[in-house]
Amino acid sequence: MAAPEFVHLHVHSEYSLLDGACRTKDLAKAAKEAGMPAVALTDHGNLFGAIEFFKNCQAADIKPIIGCEVYLAPGDHREKKTKTGQPHSTHLLLLCKDRTGYENLMKLVSEAHLHGHYYKPRVSKELLREHREGLICTSACLQGEVARAISAGDDALTRETIQSFVDIFGPEDFYLEMADHGLEAQKRVNVELKKLAKEMGLKLICTNDVHYVKSEHAAAHDVLLCIQTSAQINDPNRMRYPSPEFYFKSAEQMAELFADTPEALANTMEIMEKCNLEIELGVNKFPKFDLPKGKTNIEYFTELCQEGARFRYGDKAETEEIQDRLKLEMDVMIGTGFVDYFLITWDFIRYAKQQDIPVGLGRGSAAGSMVAYCLEITDLDPLPYGLYFERFLNPERISPPDIDIDFCYNRRPEVIEYVRQKYGEESVAQIITFGTLGAKMAVRDVARVMGMSYGEADRLAKMIPFDPKMTLERALKENPEFQQAYDEEEQTREVLDYAKTLEGLSRQAGVHAAGVVIADG
Repeated sequence: MAAPEFVHLHVHSEYSLLDGACRTKDLAKAAKEAGMPAVALTDHGNLFGAIEFFKNCQAADIKPIIGCEVYLAPGDHREKKTKTGQPHSTHLLLLCKDRTGYENLMKLVSEAHLHGHYYKPRVSKELLREHREGLICTSACLQGEVARAISAGDDALTRETIQSFVDIFGPEDFYLEMADHGLEAQKRVNVELKKLAKEMGLKLICTNDVHYVKSEHAAAHDVLLCIQTSAQINDPNRMRYPSPEFYFKSAEQMAELFADTPEALANTMEIMEKCNLEIELGVNKFPKFDLPKGKTNIEYFTELCQEGARFRYGDKAETEEIQDRLKLEMDVMIGTGFVDYFLITWDFIRYAKQQDIPVGLGRGSAAGSMVAYCLEITDLDPLPYGLYFERFLNPERISPPDIDIDFCYNRRPEVIEYVRQKYGEESVAQIITFGTLGAKMAVRDVARVMGMSYGEADRLAKMIPFDPKMTLERALKENPEFQQAYDEEEQTREVLDYAKTLEGLSRQAGVHAAGVVIADG
């Protein structure tokens, strides 16, 4: 008998912060090992892991399906209040069919965070209608609006809710979603969903809401939830998942769970066939520099470099040594397509200096560039020190030059605002940064959750050698005292086993202090 065909469409990675425990690389590997042709990523309310997931799937020869489990407001997403007894949001699953869908999903998620945040980043049905093109929608889990209406026993509301989604996405791109994690509530909802699909002419899919890759990770995931909610594992009233079934199941396991609806498995493959998103990676998207009238970027760049050489070297600027080095560097920069990159960098550093904002001398390999010195991007002449330009940029290894620039901490926002005004709000953004569960942090967090005293947790954390790249496995090898504690102390062993599973997961998101993306629109 042929193996059933099925793909997971409802998966939460570590970027569902402190809720999902799946690393994107592990997801791609799990799909490959299970013989699945594709897998979807649908983190709660964000797209943080999308590009990393896309790359890891491509590397594993698995089709990546990018999506999001969005939070849906009961009315206008901008309204920061709800009626008594009404949830502030319900869940809805969206999947990208193509580039248009991906762009629309980015718009939806951005709008949810910027203007719809009320407990959670929320979208509205009106917003979905505006940005529906290229997207597939499913009714999601027990927290979805459809499942909640079914659970409330309101048949009229259930049909009205389903019809509202059909009106937005069309019957061909809206699916009723069943799941079975061994919960009675799901079984009751599934019975109704099957009836409604038949009566309303809609398609069913089955999913497994995946929050960790392996079944044996259920307990570690429970610890992760305790870290999220600042609870202890023994607290009877804490948040917990109702069953240990939220792992990456095989197609055979899913076929067994949904033996009476094989079409629900087949429809996951139908969705996979519809989803063909291509994302162009590794291509620079620099904005066009605003040039003086009548000049090309190469002409203006050459002019600035020669002016800078005269400023830096005076009469020596015309010597063969200076001109040969300058020409060599300029030819490489022109040939590798980084002229606009240098003009943009020169411009905002010039602005900072004109505004008397302290700027550093320049660090790293950029100090080896005479062009950077002539444009006053750096303040170190590479010639007297024999610094190599090739370490900074060379045609054999074409990647964007790395220029480390230091601005005064207090006045750095002025430079960012200048860039934002010059290239437009749509082209400039500060980047996100993720705090991860490093070895020491993982031990301290897990120890607290397990009820270990602060002193005991501190004792274990201090046994981990200081190194930003230290792992618990390495620490156990390098520190015999730490290994002895693991071997001889039962509670320590339990804490470290959980910590090893959770180590390296993203813990929280923040805004990078100085990382800024400047793109072309």
